[in-house]
Amino acid sequence: MAEHYSSFTKGGRLWFVQRLTAAFLVIVLAFHFFLLHFVHHADEVTFLMSQARMTNLTYYSLMILFLFTATFHGVNGVYNALVNQGLTGTKRQAVKWTLIAASAVLLVQGVRTANAWAGGVPI
Repeated sequence: MAEHYSSFTKGGRLWFVQRLTAAFLVIVLAFHFFLLHFVHHADEVTFLMSQARMTNLTYYSLMILFLFTATFHGVNGVYNALVNQGLTGTKRQAVKWTLIAASAVLLVQGVRTANAWAGGVPI
């Protein structure tokens, strides 16, 4: 039988955070699905409705937390999947820093968009 290999140290901090973010994402995605498919149907949602939701501090904070959590979870998962496939050395460092840069761009633009929807001044 093949030996099990994972770039995560079982029981380690990143292993735990990956699972914690997964649980959070499942809950937030369930909330999103309920809100946009049962409370309001997708064809009824308008930009003004989305903007009104974003002016609520609780909703705004949840969406910002969702942005950061989803970004971390996705990028960390992709990086560790590549490491598990044997990515090493210079290529590993290049992929790591490319993913970090892409994450930074995504987070900055996501916060700018959320601020614009909330009626604040975009960064």
